[in-house]
Amino acid sequence: MRRRIMYLLLPLLFLHVSAQRWTPFGYTSKQPAKEGRVRLVGNLPSSGRVEIYHDGQWGTVCDDGWDVAEAQVVCRQMGFPGAISITAGGQYGEGSGPVWLDDMYCKGSESSLSDCSFKGWGVTDCTHKEDAGVTCDTGKNITSNRQFSVDNSLGLSDDLGLLFDSGDGCDFSIKVRDLSEEAELAFCVHRMILMIYPELNITNESRNLTVDVSQACHPHVSAFLRYLYTRQIDVSITSAQCLHQLSFIFGVKTLMEDVGRVFTSLLPEDNTFQTQLSMYEYGVRTGDLVLQENVLQYLSWNCEFLISSPLWSTISFHMMDALLQRSDLVVKDEAFLLEALERWIQDKGDEISSEQQASLLNHIRFLLISMDKLYEIQFSSSVLHQNHEKLYLTGLLSGFQFNALPFSKIRNKMDNMSNDYLPRIYTANEWSAFINDTTPTINHRRYNNY
Repeated sequence: MRRRIMYLLLPLLFLHVSAQRWTPFGYTSKQPAKEGRVRLVGNLPSSGRVEIYHDGQWGTVCDDGWDVAEAQVVCRQMGFPGAISITAGGQYGEGSGPVWLDDMYCKGSESSLSDCSFKGWGVTDCTHKEDAGVTCDTGKNITSNRQFSVDNSLGLSDDLGLLFDSGDGCDFSIKVRDLSEEAELAFCVHRMILMIYPELNITNESRNLTVDVSQACHPHVSAFLRYLYTRQIDVSITSAQCLHQLSFIFGVKTLMEDVGRVFTSLLPEDNTFQTQLSMYEYGVRTGDLVLQENVLQYLSWNCEFLISSPLWSTISFHMMDALLQRSDLVVKDEAFLLEALERWIQDKGDEISSEQQASLLNHIRFLLISMDKLYEIQFSSSVLHQNHEKLYLTGLLSGFQFNALPFSKIRNKMDNMSNDYLPRIYTANEWSAFINDTTPTINHRRYNNY
């Protein structure tokens, strides 16, 4: 029987299958093994001067345009949940070699720093006195050592586990290397077992597979490979992230979803929303719908606080799109949500196209905005209003009609009930109106709360 237990999230650890040129973020790289890799040079592994590997040598990053979005990308690329702070002006000492990147601009959802916008490799007017640095979140406040069992065996024989332990008759080699290629483990397994997982493309001619895994994950690889035989595994806080990404690499979706559920227990631990945003983007990259939904639900229930946080302007378009479609958003009122959307679009600037702006605006439920605020919107001078005046007018007209006409008359013109008529969870004071219907026995009350 499967037991779904909530676990705690540890820093994201970077893995990829080099033989198939995969990464846990789902893209194929044609670059050399170390191209685009980042490192931090300082006294601690989690903080220091940012350096990036390109064209056979390490170089630095200029602090022009260096902000929290860029820091988030660096920290997640290195396996941390997110960034705590940024530093500029060579605080961690001046680097050597080229200044590879200048005028950085990241959305915050990129898989690697080299995916962001910049002038060009080595195109800069900076010196090493302007080398950028970051301090990453390590997640070391998590101290629990509990273990939980995941059992998806469905009656599989324990003898398969003994077969893995003994290695008898094994005919396939899995090599596990450290990212620095300084350490290597080797496992002898059975090709027939791995052929069950089509994403690995194992054939009868295949003889080996090489997996690059952060050295911190090496102790957990054997347990994961044994799971492929038995569908049983003990998961601890220290192994959860490694097992999740190994599950993604090997295409073991059931285990990935089981372990993905454990991350939700960390959600309330970070009131800055850095971890939550990183977890959602990670869920998108790995295709973990369970993780995405859990994060979105948490963000929905804390939406007012998210809107008030500095990270509101950094969330991605696809996260904003997913949030605005939800009816479990807890916000002051719909007008407050519209103002927050306008501010987010203004902060994003040219990053959000006109078509994307329009699609987000269509998620605003104008029908649930009070009459006085609908009236004030007409005089709004926001960029969103100016660029999409027709959409605003359509929304305002629908809102005024819904507030002024008997609902029975409106309903006759509707084919179905859309989300436009479904209130979210509003925290502002109730407002309501009593409207006498044409039918004497019906008294319609429209209200905008819960």
